[in-house]
Amino acid sequence: MNSPNIPKVGLSDVLKAFWQAIRPRQIFMYFAIFAYSVVSVLDLIVPLVYKQFFDVLATEGNRSFLAPQLIKFLIIILIIHGIVWIFFRTAMFVLNDFESKTMAQLKQMSFNYMISHSHSFFANNFTGALVQRVNRFSRSFEKLFDTLVFNIIPLFINIVGVIVIVWFHEPIISFIICVWIVVIMIFSFFFSRWKLKYDLESAKADSATTALLADDVTNQSAITHFTNFNSESLSFRDVTNNQAKIQRFTWNLSNIVDGVQGGLIVIVEFLIFYYAVQFWQKNLITLGTFVLIQVYILSIAHRLWDFGKIIRNLYESLADSKEMVEILMTPHEVKNLPAATILEVKEGKVEFKKVSFSFNKTRGLIDNLNLSIGRGEKVALIGPSGAGKSTIVKLLLRTYDLTSGSILVDNQNIQRVTQESLRQNISLVPQDPVLFHRTLLENIRYGRLGATDTEVIEAARSAHCDEFIETFPLKYNTLVGERGIKLSGGERQRVAIARAILKNAPILILDEATSSLDSYSESLIQDALEKLMKGKTSIVIAHRLSTIRKMDRIIVIETGQIVEDGSHDDLLVKGKGLYKRLWNLQAGGFISE
Repeated sequence: MNSPNIPKVGLSDVLKAFWQAIRPRQIFMYFAIFAYSVVSVLDLIVPLVYKQFFDVLATEGNRSFLAPQLIKFLIIILIIHGIVWIFFRTAMFVLNDFESKTMAQLKQMSFNYMISHSHSFFANNFTGALVQRVNRFSRSFEKLFDTLVFNIIPLFINIVGVIVIVWFHEPIISFIICVWIVVIMIFSFFFSRWKLKYDLESAKADSATTALLADDVTNQSAITHFTNFNSESLSFRDVTNNQAKIQRFTWNLSNIVDGVQGGLIVIVEFLIFYYAVQFWQKNLITLGTFVLIQVYILSIAHRLWDFGKIIRNLYESLADSKEMVEILMTPHEVKNLPAATILEVKEGKVEFKKVSFSFNKTRGLIDNLNLSIGRGEKVALIGPSGAGKSTIVKLLLRTYDLTSGSILVDNQNIQRVTQESLRQNISLVPQDPVLFHRTLLENIRYGRLGATDTEVIEAARSAHCDEFIETFPLKYNTLVGERGIKLSGGERQRVAIARAILKNAPILILDEATSSLDSYSESLIQDALEKLMKGKTSIVIAHRLSTIRKMDRIIVIETGQIVEDGSHDDLLVKGKGLYKRLWNLQAGGFISE
């Protein structure tokens, strides 16, 4: 995350984030843990029954007398396996439901918090990397909980049970097993903890690869037009090679520790069996006890063999979830005050009072700006590129918070009302509209989700969208492609205008709303725009003369300040004003920047 204030995230922070999604369905988690604990305990009982089975089998006597006892033990084993099967399968159904819903909740939680971050947050982060973090966050929970249920709980129960049971049969062997387990666990724990920093690097490399891939796919047309395929291919090769290098290093580390751990397991396993044979030879243990020890040792060896992987899974889950938890712990830059009220707009009057704004101390954009826009007034903002026109609009929408000053809508400070109520009262037609990969009907309805199909179609007709929509085989059910790529720039702008018509908010912002339209298309929607602006407080950023001349007032912005304010005719009267200079430089019906 490209932020100077990245919060430090620890294991407790990750677990707290997981718990928020677990809490509503914690009873299912407890049941799954209980059921798998029962299964693990029953798995310990089966070898004890087999011990008695082999002790009877090794007894010299009447076989017809011994056979019923052996069958009894087999029936007990069958019953235990039946109980295990019932608990295991029931727990699997519960676990599947619990994990799927919890993972969905984690994604929803991530979406809700992340999407509420400010514009600057998304400007400083790759879209692909953010998507990858959300997906890894939910998958890391699955890996963590599966590791807990299928590995850690059975391992703990198995270790405690085996040490206690073997102690009552042969304390020396139990002591060797205990020391063996402690050594392997300590080794695996400290190695995995040391390796965590490389797992974090691997996660970051994965995010970087995904981010670059998403960026290149989004800008595929630019790559093609500028014939920069080779350059982008080399850049992608660099990040994938870096990811492969880090992955290879972490995998080799895991291979080394698996080898060391495997060697320890084989050596100690041999020693335990050696002592067991010696005890059996001296009649200190029975054949059944020998079999019992053998089964338990093989069981523990199998689980200890996976212990290193268990610890690594835990740390990898931490690494995979850490980046998303960083986002969840990063405070929103723009947020509602605790006592924020609902904005009520009756007139639509907008006031900027001594407004200043800068991204940092060295980059001031708006400086002590004062501006009052009356009810139903149509105001054009013009000025050189970078003068601060779009920034003024973003401040009104509260995309950013002010450095100083205040903005009022009907005498209500926008910082003291909810962001939702503020934006519900403002319609925006941006310069470069971005559409969802959904149908045209859904994209237009986005202006007012409760609108009927008839209202959507009427808004589309008012914006002259129906002319191109009717040419598609599926008409309003046509998918527009990612970001609306199947439509031309002018068609996307007409869809955005249709949204604004449908929303019908009392305050209207047009940010170069006709910039992508040809003269014919513009002539079609000028009437619709005039009807849209009627009775609304309208703020228009425009360069087309046909739009500017119809405004009640023209505000000329330069270096974040208002340098001229008046009607078209009034500003032209000024001999050396900036507006007149821009007007004299007009070309093709546009005010030059």
